[in-house]
Amino acid sequence: MPSKRPSAFRHVPRTGVIYVTAQAAERGYDGSDPEWCNLGQGQPETGPLEGAPDRISYVEIRHEDQEYSPVAGLWELREAVASFYNERYRRGMPSQYSAENVAIGGGGRVSVMRACAAIGPVHIGHFLPDYTAYEELLDVFRRFTPIPILLDPERGYDFSIRELRREVLGRGLGGLLMSNPCNPTGKVVRDAELAAWCALARELDCAMLFDEFYSHYVWKGEGGVSAAAYVEDVDSDPVVLFDGLTKNWRYPGWRVCWTLGPKEVIAALGSAGSFLDGGPSRPMQRAAIPLLEPGLAAQEARAIRTTFSRKRATLLAGLRRIGVRFDLEPEGTFYAWGDLSDLPEGLRTGQELFEAALDRKVIVVPGAFFDVDPGQRRGGRASRFRNHVRFSFGPSLPVLEEALRRLEALVHERA
Repeated sequence: MPSKRPSAFRHVPRTGVIYVTAQAAERGYDGSDPEWCNLGQGQPETGPLEGAPDRISYVEIRHEDQEYSPVAGLWELREAVASFYNERYRRGMPSQYSAENVAIGGGGRVSVMRACAAIGPVHIGHFLPDYTAYEELLDVFRRFTPIPILLDPERGYDFSIRELRREVLGRGLGGLLMSNPCNPTGKVVRDAELAAWCALARELDCAMLFDEFYSHYVWKGEGGVSAAAYVEDVDSDPVVLFDGLTKNWRYPGWRVCWTLGPKEVIAALGSAGSFLDGGPSRPMQRAAIPLLEPGLAAQEARAIRTTFSRKRATLLAGLRRIGVRFDLEPEGTFYAWGDLSDLPEGLRTGQELFEAALDRKVIVVPGAFFDVDPGQRRGGRASRFRNHVRFSFGPSLPVLEEALRRLEALVHERA
């Protein structure tokens, strides 16, 4: 007999990756089983890469590391993060980040959750599609009002600075939360365009919250991308950044992430963290400090670009071969946002392909999960992205190649 949830607790839906993984587990999926091809995973391969620094295989735990960490993180790591951004993005600029501009969190969701808890009663804009976990993060505190902003697939999810100004003024937005590069579409805002976004934040006093967890996975232009390069005054510009070891250093299991922003914002995040999570792990923070050395980080970023660009090309070519279309070739991230409309009957929606692929031990994420709907206010209407799927090229190249063979066989069988 199924267990009954106590009436005091509301139903909390699973986010996209958690949902598909749970469904796969019911069919026997185990992350250590080489028979499965997980193109739904939201993490990069974590082993050695050609040209990358050696992977860390052990962590020293000092006596003092048995104690609680400061809620905002170890001062030494906060200094290392600030120095990393100053060296990479702010050379020669009069305003420089300091440790007081950095808060360390136990993962990306925790960092964004702290920010959501600290935001006042304003309108917060968010784009559609975007990261699935935003749905609950934008709903759980209920202090502010989430306002959806629709992006047009036919325009490759482009959004001009003129449109941004109109949204901020017309909807009275006090803030905007977005992933850049975007998970799932791979759209990147960078260079002069990103500078204009930061300038607009200053002009209209609209807080820009940039999720930059994929900022080293950039295929458009040269090098990584960060709004930190376009902040004029680190303590007055309403620009807040989230990043960490999860994707850009390929250590997702460490759960070491950070928030960068004005000192007053960081202080507020520390207060929120004191009742939300209590602070991150001390040993993992200490182990993270050497990874922020700019030369080491640049070496890792180059290796990521070399290896993942090959995997990107393999996945895009293989998916096109079976009839998947792309509104936009991924300019960043390790995801391909595919339109299934041209596939055979029974495989044209994300849910249909997901269920059929599970029979072949392949996992993908239906696009509807990225149609972020905090509070489920749209009354159960069909998602605009029901014909889309997010395919990850986070796994190793052999896994991608095997998954493509299985998907091709599936499509040919249904044709």
